[in-house]
Amino acid sequence: MKHLIIDKTMKEIWPDTRVGCLQYRVKVEKKNEELWKYLKKDIFKKTRDAIFDNGINEIPNVKESRAAYKAFGKDPSRYRVSSEALIRRIGQGKGLYEVNTVVDVNNLISIESGFSVGSYDVSQISEELVFRIGQKGETYKGIGKDEIKIEALPVLADKDGAIGSSTSDSERAMITEDVTEVLTLIYSFSENDDLEKALEYGRKYLEKYAGAQNLESWIVE
Repeated sequence: MKHLIIDKTMKEIWPDTRVGCLQYRVKVEKKNEELWKYLKKDIFKKTRDAIFDNGINEIPNVKESRAAYKAFGKDPSRYRVSSEALIRRIGQGKGLYEVNTVVDVNNLISIESGFSVGSYDVSQISEELVFRIGQKGETYKGIGKDEIKIEALPVLADKDGAIGSSTSDSERAMITEDVTEVLTLIYSFSENDDLEKALEYGRKYLEKYAGAQNLESWIVE
């Protein structure tokens, strides 16, 4: 299993920072039809109802993530937490991109929980990982994007530099159909027990829709 710690400075600024971890073996497929039926029939409607009831910025766990971004020094309206960006797409009637079974489940967990979720190719990252605040001038090549300015963003990094963030991940450890082992991280800035719940149903979704095997889960505080 990978070893993850949360940087002391990040915890001092936002004490509620925690990360749910899921590491597993998998055969990544292009699409799971059952997953997409569930998304379109149940999850999209629930999400639109949540937007109607709360407004996007007040959705549980999106709200806390936005507050954490402000505390770290990043404007959450310019650099949106990824869960908020996904929920906005659904609210605008744009739906979601079909990527592959792991990324699609990643997005399902994120939408249902309100937490940002990132999935990473285990073979492309070091054994020791740290969740920290992006450093001054720090950037990386985003997935399907140009260079992303990750200064002041919550960032996942290893000895070779930043791998991803709770806004948008880098290309280095992106999930393709060649990946055989994955680390999925659920980034929480909330004091509630929703992370424990998300870890539980996240495990079920990964096993059911992505065929995850030998799955280990734990929480870093």
